[in-house]
Amino acid sequence: MEEEHITFVTAEQWGTAVISIPEGSHIETDLRFESVLEGVLVTGTANSVAHGECVRCLDAVEIDQMVDITALFAYPERAVAAAEAGADEDDETFLVEHDRIDLEPVIRDSVVTALPFQPLCQADCPGLCSECGIHLADDPDHQHESIDPRWAALQDAISDADASDDMKES
Repeated sequence: MEEEHITFVTAEQWGTAVISIPEGSHIETDLRFESVLEGVLVTGTANSVAHGECVRCLDAVEIDQMVDITALFAYPERAVAAAEAGADEDDETFLVEHDRIDLEPVIRDSVVTALPFQPLCQADCPGLCSECGIHLADDPDHQHESIDPRWAALQDAISDADASDDMKES
């Protein structure tokens, strides 16, 4: 068993347009490598910083996240034996190739699946006004007077009647 602290630099953006780990970001990992009968068991954590936009107000969001890593890298002969024995084909198999393992897919999959689907700048973010786009957090009492379009004609008729009454009184 060996324990290692490894820093990865992302060669490309990991994530979506809404939230991602930008290209060139540092992923800090603390990993344990254990020799087991089937291959090498890798466990540990990965720390990263995701950047994106709040889905309600479009402000910039920066999220520190720590995810758990667990993967078994099988020796090629063990992977073949497992496949012949009818192992679950849905499980992704990672292999030890030429006495080396590629950790990037495991870390990328763990980090990206832990990213929030709808990132928020704060849990109670009120978002933007749907009519004028003002940040509702800056003006919590902000509102627009709105008249149901089905009643607008009646409102105009009442306004016209009030105006004609005012003219008669003059």
